[in-house]
Amino acid sequence: METPPPLEAALYLVPTPIGNREDITLRALRVLASADILAAEDTRTLRKLLAMYSITPRQVVAYHEQNERVQSQRLADAIEQGKSVALCSEAGMPIVSDPGFRLVREVIERQLAVVPLPGANAALTALVASGLPVHAFAFVGFPPHRKGRRAFFDWLAAKEETVILYESPHRLERTIADLLAACGSDRPCVLARELTKMYESFYRGTLGSIASELGTTIPLRGEFVVLLHGRLTTTHGECSSRSKE
Repeated sequence: METPPPLEAALYLVPTPIGNREDITLRALRVLASADILAAEDTRTLRKLLAMYSITPRQVVAYHEQNERVQSQRLADAIEQGKSVALCSEAGMPIVSDPGFRLVREVIERQLAVVPLPGANAALTALVASGLPVHAFAFVGFPPHRKGRRAFFDWLAAKEETVILYESPHRLERTIADLLAACGSDRPCVLARELTKMYESFYRGTLGSIASELGTTIPLRGEFVVLLHGRLTTTHGECSSRSKE
């Protein structure tokens, strides 16, 4: 790959594929090939992507939750010194349920440029194929594991827009059970599994039907996006999705 012209000093937010490595833009490849510093949550995953496109990076550094505070300062310093920095998550859009917010804030506070690139995102990819309403939606990331968990699901149950959340396979059963308790068995729900990968699958039904299929029809392996229909209302504005006591 020919060496592209230098980039301006700035923080570039570069989405990477969420599964299929062909899901990357030409602009993203140009930035990855020409940035002075590539900052990645998982440098091994990034190097595999770079190798696929014959890109030899100038410098790659790790940027994750454990070193985010220190690296944010260092990377902002580099931009102030005229360097271009590209931030990549392990998969998808940087900062969305991934480290990077601290770095963006630091760069903005120093009145330096932040350049976002469009690209792969699991939440939107799942939403447009879900069959659930897309005119209004709320992305809420991963549910809390302990503190505030019950209040979190009660809050989701009251929302009228489509809700999108992420969940790991070993916590999925618990999350569906908590959604079932908060919303009732009739609330429409969609699970998107292994998006853009070989075993990409969509499971559409209700919370009740989805709960009954977990571990059988729906394998508890891979990456999941959970999509929940907004609160169903009657003509009187009363919630009708929760099962009757």
